[in-house]
Amino acid sequence: MTDTSHSALPMRTDMCGELSANDVGRRVSLCGWVGRRREHGEHLAFVDLRDRTGYVQCVVDGAHDLRSEYVIRVTGTVRHRPEGTVNPNLSTGEIEVGDCEVEILSVAEPPPFPVDERIDTDETIRLRHRYVDLRRDRMQRNLRLRARVNSAIRRAMEEQDFVEIETPMLIASTPEGARDFVVPARLKPGSFYALPQSPQLFKQLCMVGGIDRYYQLARCLRDEDLRADRQFEFIQLDAEASFASQDDVLAFITHAVSAAVEAATGDTVSDIPRMTWLEAQERFGSDKPDVRFGMELVELTEVFAATGFNAFKAPCVKGIRVPGAADTTRNQLDALTDTAKRYGAKGLVWMKVEEGGTISSPVAKFLSEPELSGIAEALEAKAGDLLLLVADERDAVRHVLGLLRLELGRPPVNEGGFQFLWIVDFPLFEGLDESGSPIPAHHAFTMPHVDDMHLLDSTSGDDLLAVRSQSYDLVVNGWELGSGSVRIHRGDVQSKIFGLLGITPDEAQVKFGFLLDAFRYGAPPHAGFAFGIDRLVAILAGEENIREVIAFPKTQSGADPLTNAPTPLEPEQLAELGLRTLPPKA
Repeated sequence: MTDTSHSALPMRTDMCGELSANDVGRRVSLCGWVGRRREHGEHLAFVDLRDRTGYVQCVVDGAHDLRSEYVIRVTGTVRHRPEGTVNPNLSTGEIEVGDCEVEILSVAEPPPFPVDERIDTDETIRLRHRYVDLRRDRMQRNLRLRARVNSAIRRAMEEQDFVEIETPMLIASTPEGARDFVVPARLKPGSFYALPQSPQLFKQLCMVGGIDRYYQLARCLRDEDLRADRQFEFIQLDAEASFASQDDVLAFITHAVSAAVEAATGDTVSDIPRMTWLEAQERFGSDKPDVRFGMELVELTEVFAATGFNAFKAPCVKGIRVPGAADTTRNQLDALTDTAKRYGAKGLVWMKVEEGGTISSPVAKFLSEPELSGIAEALEAKAGDLLLLVADERDAVRHVLGLLRLELGRPPVNEGGFQFLWIVDFPLFEGLDESGSPIPAHHAFTMPHVDDMHLLDSTSGDDLLAVRSQSYDLVVNGWELGSGSVRIHRGDVQSKIFGLLGITPDEAQVKFGFLLDAFRYGAPPHAGFAFGIDRLVAILAGEENIREVIAFPKTQSGADPLTNAPTPLEPEQLAELGLRTLPPKA
């Protein structure tokens, strides 16, 4: 090995993974990290040099000083590998770099875990040393895919005459549904900014300002419990358009999603089907249904309209068919029953379909022949199937069976392609509070469905809960990507909604004054949408957890093992901000 600090060649002439047989005979200069090193005789070694494009084998004379993850520069000649040594699993497997001169640019301690993908590493260790983890092929691939997706989305929005506008990060705290992250104002002790949960109010102000079509890849922050598809801070495509209907917005976003999918996979999304919220709940027990597999919820209430079996004397009875699962053991069925109870069921009835169509079940003796045949016919049961039934209030039945369906049948996140779906006609209200006032299912600025406006004048709680909204969600493979709605721009409708929610004019002015004041000066009809970039990229990359497509994520506990955040502030900083901390709770 030669240690040289000068060469006629540039620092780097080529990327490791881009060399091919077409480069044989060329003198090249490569830079990267030492991957694997294999000794060949007393002096000769094969060094796999790695950069962001991949690996190339370098034949180095005297490589004893090279260690894993050393940063080096290699200058040598590209040549064919000897016969019988070609590596078909490597893009550069036909060639190697010989006659090598090596310059050590930076030495490295042994890494805390192998960069090689073949060895699993604890996630906390990966995040604590994320700068090493980012060198892995998986992270390189995911982050570059994310960059392509972002670029494609920007192009798609600009093709549709949307203008990118940045909204502020330090805002007033507004009721958005989740907890705000707050920032103390040093110049105004006792007062706080909030970090935006979304740019919702500002993008509506853009519409009042005549921007017409706004978009932003917006950073949003919400202080809520973390899980596989949720982080404290996330990026979303945020869009709003004036003089636009729900159909217009769905077309805008479909174009952007198709561009993202094409950038990631080469495929396009020509059209995204629609399904109402009610149909999704009835068929799949979820407002974000995974439609890649069957096991749909089947209505059985009428089958038991005159039943003598007390467990099925309920407002709703539904069932699902698990194909070919009749060999499920009793212990497994007991565990499944416990799972159903954990989801909120009072119980779970299971039935096995035997040869000849006979149904065997602990409850079969309590059911009539017409009921048993009605179950088999409705569920299209076949020999070898397992049938699962739940009876309860309709919301509870849908919820429990929807979760069981996913538990038993959901495939990996990107198996079977990408099944996008628009969910429309959500309820405007999700329930009633103790005083009988409706609880908004979304924010207070969602326009009611035009056909349901008359129900807003009803004094019946059932009528109010029947009001649909002009809101819509985008779902893919069982993940909710994002939500949007047609906004209220009419003062009379907004006053009506505020009144129903128990918000007085004075309270509305305090909470939303700057938006309501702006509407007094001429607000165009407008509608918008936002979807999570992290979730979309994770699905396109085939990852079950969005942390795998974020460069520096938090753990599920909200901690950052890399920087040890969150950390206490020094007393001097607290004093400057006019803050004192309480002692920890016992």
